[in-house]
Amino acid sequence: MSSLSIDRLDSVAVLTLRRPAKRNALDDATVLAVEQFFQRPGADVRAVVLDAEGDHFSAGLDLGELTERSAEQALEHSLMWHRVFDTVEGGRIPVVAALKGAVIGGGLELAAAAHIRVAEPSAFYALPEGQRGLFVGGGGSVRIPRLIGAHRMADMMLTGRVLDAAEGQAAGLSHYLTEEGGARDKALQLAARISENAPLTNFAVLQALPRIAEASPAGGLLLESLMSAVAAGSHDAQERMRAFLDGRAAKVAATNGSHGKDAR
Repeated sequence: MSSLSIDRLDSVAVLTLRRPAKRNALDDATVLAVEQFFQRPGADVRAVVLDAEGDHFSAGLDLGELTERSAEQALEHSLMWHRVFDTVEGGRIPVVAALKGAVIGGGLELAAAAHIRVAEPSAFYALPEGQRGLFVGGGGSVRIPRLIGAHRMADMMLTGRVLDAAEGQAAGLSHYLTEEGGARDKALQLAARISENAPLTNFAVLQALPRIAEASPAGGLLLESLMSAVAAGSHDAQERMRAFLDGRAAKVAATNGSHGKDAR
């Protein structure tokens, strides 16, 4: 997996795209290496940071691999990307993406599969498929409208509009905006915090919350009640509540210094 390195910092795994000479364009080997990790991440991995070597997160699909394909072959290729990115988004482990430089096409589709996105001022977002006679094929037409709306995505695809880091933050593509060079550290900080949560709570956020959002109000409320009961009944939750009531757990307090740049 020379195009993808995997490091461990306690219970946080750091996956780093390592094709800086190609602005971390995604070839099939890299995409399949991402899938290989998420299929067997290790029982003690509690959060993942998705990072990239060099100045860019990912400039999208490696067009060097875009050889002439039949419709059937192109379909299978898109389905492979769907399978891999579904594994990222739909797994049990929260994923934090550290974004910088180009976050374009397939790179934006990969970022959209993460659960939290942290961007540096250098980050910029684009969907140039329309200018290349293509259409998104890595799940972007499903995930990106959930973040910014179908009308904004249509604008990006039809006109080639590029959003800078601040515009992407305002539109909903990132959750946090850091200083230059700060995305990795912020992502690691968030991942470490996430890894301390009760695993069942993280599971509920990743698995139940998206389904509740898409359900009818009555169905969503029922699923919420069921998930709430399961989580509250766990040994982990009961011990954490005892610690809070006994004064052994920190109380929620206001933070400062973000100047409105962090949470959306």
